Amino acid sequence: MQPAQQRRAYVAGAARAAAVLTTVLAAIGLSGCTSTASHAGLDDGKPGDSGAPVAAAPGKYRTLPEACGAVDPKTLRNLLPGAEEDDPVYDGQATVTYDTNRRVGCRWKLETSSGTRYLTLDFERVVSYDPTVSDDDQAKERYEKKAAAAHVPGASETPSAPSGSSGSESGSGSPGKDTPKGSASAPSDSGDSGKDGSGEEGSKTEGTKVEGATPHASGTDEPGTRGTDDADASETVAPRRLDDLADDAFLDDQLVTSDSGIHRDVTVVFRSSNVIATIEYDQWSTNNKHIPSSEELQVNAEDLAQELTGRLSE
Repeated sequence: MQPAQQRRAYVAGAARAAAVLTTVLAAIGLSGCTSTASHAGLDDGKPGDSGAPVAAAPGKYRTLPEACGAVDPKTLRNLLPGAEEDDPVYDGQATVTYDTNRRVGCRWKLETSSGTRYLTLDFERVVSYDPTVSDDDQAKERYEKKAAAAHVPGASETPSAPSGSSGSESGSGSPGKDTPKGSASAPSDSGDSGKDGSGEEGSKTEGTKVEGATPHASGTDEPGTRGTDDADASETVAPRRLDDLADDAFLDDQLVTSDSGIHRDVTVVFRSSNVIATIEYDQWSTNNKHIPSSEELQVNAEDLAQELTGRLSE
C-alpha cells in the first residue's frame, strides 16, 4: 500500500473510532442523568415519613397458665385446710370460657364441720384492637375500673388511659361487667358452679355487708388464727392498694352476715403487663359467734398473689 493510501485509511479509521467513542460517552451521560433524576425523585419525601401510623407495643404475655394447676399443692392445702392430701377437692373445677388463650379460671370448695372455704382464680389476658393503644395501657384502664368499682382509695372513676376497643372480654361470658369486688368472670360465667346447691351463695347476696375489714372481730378460737392489735390494724384495712405486688394491685375485704351464717370474702386483683388476675378467697362459718379472721384470709390471699406473679413469668 502506498503512503498516501495508508494515511487515508488511518484517518478514516480514526474518524470511525471517534464516532463510536462519542456515541458511548453520550449513552453513559444520558444514563447517568436518568439515574440521578430517578434517585432524586425518591428523596423528595420527608425523611422518616412513611405515612403509616406507628403501632403500639404488644403486651408481654401471649398465653395464660393452666389455672387449676397454677397453685402449688402445698399452698392449696394451706388455703383449704382439713382434707387429705390426695383429696379430689384439690383438683379444682375449671371455669368455662370461650377462649382459653384469653381467659381461664378455676374454683375450689372445701366443706368442714365448722364451715366452708372457697377459692376462685381468674386470669384475663387483655388485647387492644386499637393500634394506637398498647395492650398494657388497655389492661391498666380495665384494672383502674375494677379498683374504682371496689372503692379503692385513689382509684379514678374515669381512667385517663386511652379507651380503645379491647378484646379482653372475648373469653368471658359476661363482657363489660365489673363487680364491686373487682372479680372477673368467675362468679358470673357458669352459674356459680363452684358454690352449688347449699344455699350459701344465695344468702351471700342477701346478707348484711360490713364494709371493709374488721381485724378486731376475728374469731380467736380458730386454730392457727393470729390475733391483731392496733399496730397491725392498718395492715388489714380494706379496700387498699398493694404497692409491692406486680404492676398494680389492690385488696378488698367484705364481712357479710345472714340467717344461714356469716362469711368473709377477701379479693385480690393485680395487673402484670397485659394480664389481670383476680383471687377470691371466702370463708363461711355456720356459727355466727365465730367471725372468720380478716388477717389470716388477707395474708393467705396476698401470699397466693405473690406466687402467681412468678407463675405468669415462667
